[in-house]
Order: sequence, then C-alpha cells, then structure tokens
Amino acid sequence: MLKVYSRILQQSSRRSLTLSARRLNEITNENEPRESAVLKKIREEQMRDKAALKWRKTNEESGDIDTKLKYFANNEQSSDFILLMQKPLELNPKKWKDMWDKRKEKNERHMQKFMSERHEILGPDLATAHFILHRGGSIKFVNAQQWTRSNEDGDVKLPSRYDANFKLEGIRCDNMRLFYEGLENIRWLEHLKFASFHNVPTFDDWCLDRFSGSQCDKLEVLDISGTNCTVRGLSCIYRLSNLQLLIVNDPKETLEYELTCAMLEEALPKLKIVNSLSVHNLQ
Repeated sequence: MLKVYSRILQQSSRRSLTLSARRLNEITNENEPRESAVLKKIREEQMRDKAALKWRKTNEESGDIDTKLKYFANNEQSSDFILLMQKPLELNPKKWKDMWDKRKEKNERHMQKFMSERHEILGPDLATAHFILHRGGSIKFVNAQQWTRSNEDGDVKLPSRYDANFKLEGIRCDNMRLFYEGLENIRWLEHLKFASFHNVPTFDDWCLDRFSGSQCDKLEVLDISGTNCTVRGLSCIYRLSNLQLLIVNDPKETLEYELTCAMLEEALPKLKIVNSLSVHNLQ
C-alpha cells in the first residue's frame, strides 16, 4: 500500500513539472513578436519579385546552342543599345539626320571633357590655349602684340611642356561649338582679362554659371552676345568682381532684363553693360 502511494506522488509531481514547463513556454512565446499573415505574404511576394528580376543567363551559362548570329552579338551591350534595338526601323531621312547629329554631339561632348594629364603637363594657361586653338578659337598671351590662331592644317605652334612665360590674357571662342563639359578646361587663368563667347549657341545659363566660378579674378571684359544666356544667368556674374565691360544682345530686351542689368551695375561699380551692336559694328 505504501508503494502504491509513493508511485502516485511521483506521477503527480512529474505531471505538475510538465504543466509548469508548458506554461512557461507559452508565456515566453506570447512575449515574442508574432509575424502577421499580411507581413508574411508581402515578404513572400518580395522574394518572388527578386527571383523574377534576376538577370538572364548567357548562352554559355544556360547551355544553349550558339548560332551563326552570335557573331553579331555584343557582350558589352548598354541600355542605349538595347533601347535602340527595341525601336522600329525608321526610314525618314530627317530622323536619320537628327540621330546622326545627336551621335556627333555626344562624341564632341566626350572629346571636350577635362583631362587632368594635359593640365598637369602643360599647366592651366597652355592647356587652355591648346584646347581653344584646336577648336577654331584664338588666344592672346601677356605681352603679345597679336592674337594667335591655328594654321590651315590645324597645327599649333605652342610648347608641349609647361612654360611660365606663356600666360593667357585673352580668349576668343566666337562661333565655336563649345559645350558645358568643355568649360572645365577654361579654369584657373589668373592673368585672363578678356573672354568672348560671341555667337556660341551652346553657351547658356549653366555655362555662364560655370565660367563665372572659374577663378578668373582679373577678368575685365566678357562678351556673351549671340548666346542662349537669359536673365537668370546674369545673376551669377557678381562673382567676377573686377569686371568692367559686359557685352549682351540688348540690355533693354525686357523690363526684367533691364532691371537685372541695373542691379548688376550697382553691385559692381566698375561694370558697364552695353549693346553688342555698339561694339561689333565698330570692328
């Protein structure tokens, strides 16, 4: 009888320990954050989208059989090439010409980008001189009697290494095809006093903003007539503190333009803004 009683006590103690442990696990699980069904569904959809957006495998990776058309494939296809191939064939000559012009402009923008090696070898003055002369412009050095231009073959007689005796005093970029990227090459000209961008249609407010911050503190004359500079671009000329003459198309083109010119002349007491006709008709 005693054995039966002791066995019952052991079973009841084991049962109580099991219940207490189960209760403890339930309390612990209640304290942990549970993931809702909506959040779980969203996470599953994200995983499916990531799997769907995985880039396609190449023919070598997928084990497909190559055809003769593989010789026309490009392993470095860019997004521009893919978009071009997705467009229908256009037979309009005008659109072909526009596409060719855009291609040439893109190449020219790339060719005008800043080259640090050129400036390290030549210095800022000679590097700017080479850049302008090779694109049909003209330059003038300090103490030089005449303006320098490239010859008919495009050759330039300038040093190919840095020479402290060559310091730019004036640049003429008239009628050039000058882009925003190329203005990075016209910087740190400490002795520049004259700069002309006459009849440069690609010269706009953004170009004027970049040039006005190009550390040309001694600049006295600036010609932006015949460009696409608007009244908005005039607001950045205050940086050229030593500017004395600004040539524009018409200072009284609009009331807003005239007011901006008056405010600019008040901010720079030495400055005088004149009409381009009064200057270029005398030349």
